[in-house]
Amino acid sequence: MTRVYLDHNASAPLKPAVKAAMLQAMEIAGNPSSVHAHGRAARRAVEEARATVAALVGAKPAQVLFTGSGTEANNLALRGFPGRRILVSAIEHDSVLAAEPDALRIPVTRAGAVDLEALDRLLADGAGPALVSLMLANNETGVIQPVAEAARLAHARGALLHCDAVQAAGRLPVELGALGADLLTLSAHKLGGPAGVGALLVAEGLEPEALIRGGGQERRRRAGTENLLGIVGFGAAARAARDELPLAGDLAALRDRLEREALAAAPQARVMGATLPRVANTSCLVLPGLSGETQVMALDLAGVAVSAGSACSSGKVKPSHVLSAMGEDASTASSAIRVSLGWDSDEAAVDRFLEAWIAMARRARAA
Repeated sequence: MTRVYLDHNASAPLKPAVKAAMLQAMEIAGNPSSVHAHGRAARRAVEEARATVAALVGAKPAQVLFTGSGTEANNLALRGFPGRRILVSAIEHDSVLAAEPDALRIPVTRAGAVDLEALDRLLADGAGPALVSLMLANNETGVIQPVAEAARLAHARGALLHCDAVQAAGRLPVELGALGADLLTLSAHKLGGPAGVGALLVAEGLEPEALIRGGGQERRRRAGTENLLGIVGFGAAARAARDELPLAGDLAALRDRLEREALAAAPQARVMGATLPRVANTSCLVLPGLSGETQVMALDLAGVAVSAGSACSSGKVKPSHVLSAMGEDASTASSAIRVSLGWDSDEAAVDRFLEAWIAMARRARAA
């Protein structure tokens, strides 16, 4: 049975160009911190990748701080400025919510966008400098958040703004300056790069307090020998993602067809966040009466890989905190799956999904 992979928001398959770049980098023997020729070759590869990652989001290479993951970058952003009040949207990724569990939660609308009036009230009500964390595209619904507007509100109150752009980069144009973000998180494996490498983009003049101490790597902001292979792969994935941005319309057409035909076959189903702009590749489908876990397993047996909620909870499937924050009841929040297309998705993949999902929906309705 040929399997279909529609879980790019969890991790995108490695792109051929990325694999080729990493294989070539395996020939480099040096430590990027060494001063001999081998070390200089490794350093050159790291800095070339740094420039490419920076270009993906319109930043300067010096603003890119490589980390071991997007999760680490989020933790560094939230924990690297002690003494600030932390405000996070209620629909953030678990790596933000768990980094500062006592942070104030900014509510969202039923449509799935952060409530900017509530954000402004929370900023005004507290004392002392604050830091706001707001993702650019939600990992479950795909809804694009008003980050630039939130940044203006934050800056007017003397606050910093961190943006988790992990699910947005490579799927829509991202410009650090236009967003107004002081800190921005990226992750390689969402772009078709390797897992185990991320980046935090840091505005000029800001110095987050290091979480990992030891050597002087990454301008003393993140100790430890750089993951040369991962960073080179990150650079190759960033280059490919930038080149492929014009293809987002093709993914949107695939996503829209998938939703249209799914709802036509199962009118009881719902698409969450569909009234707001979304990244082109993401669909959150609710099928009442059938748990997301059951749907994921049934589709897997049919050879189709999707997720229920976030895929970063050690294989556990639980009610979506994103849908709960949008005001949905526990039953709805437990009945959603996430379908996320990517660089290797095509009409045949959508056909396979629809065949399996519609058959499952009809069985559930008959039961």
